[in-house]
Amino acid sequence: GDKILSPLDIAGEKNPVLGLRAIRLCLEHKDLFKTQLRAILRASVYGNLRIMYPMISGVDELRKANLVLEEVKEELRQEGIPYDEDIQVGIMIEVPSAAIIANILAKEVDFFSIGTNDLIQYCLAIDRVNKRVAYLYEPCHPSILRLIAHIIKAGHEENIPVGMCGEMAGDPKYTMILLGLGLDSFSMNVDSLLKVKKVIRSVALSEAEKVAQQALSFTTADETEQYIRELMQQQFPDLIH
Repeated sequence: GDKILSPLDIAGEKNPVLGLRAIRLCLEHKDLFKTQLRAILRASVYGNLRIMYPMISGVDELRKANLVLEEVKEELRQEGIPYDEDIQVGIMIEVPSAAIIANILAKEVDFFSIGTNDLIQYCLAIDRVNKRVAYLYEPCHPSILRLIAHIIKAGHEENIPVGMCGEMAGDPKYTMILLGLGLDSFSMNVDSLLKVKKVIRSVALSEAEKVAQQALSFTTADETEQYIRELMQQQFPDLIH
């Protein structure tokens, strides 16, 4: 929403964060979308690549994107250009509507990735770059933790892996909770890697599950933050600032 591609006629939107972006932009500019998909497919024969659609809000959007993907696959077949026929296709869960119907979406994809940065701000109606309301941006808000738990459960019921990207995945303070909720993979900046890895290697899954259940029992973000901070100070004091 804050990165404008000059050749595309999307400048001047009054609320770009809720405007023509991500998969909406791709479906609006089909030729551009097909070029990107074509490049990914052609590269897929050289390594382990997956396709992930961003900002999916419902099944219709997902199916429209997949129709475009099938068009590109057929074009490559006709041209005799190889690609990975079994390439996995997943979605970023970052819109509340997608989170709520995760059990439906899970039947149509190969994996989920939870995009917490946008999911949190959309759920809590918070502009995280607005200093006047940024304090309300709370990863441990009860609604957020319950949504994450729901998404992971929905994915696992359909036997698909659920990962997470965004600041929450790279904050070691939340690692035990996310592990306990069943998160399969974490995506983060390289600066966070060793810290998160230390927590993952040091905590038994059974302990993490207890931490997650305790976190889900709280009614405010402050209670959860205080609980996890005290826990981290006991077990990983070097990771708490």
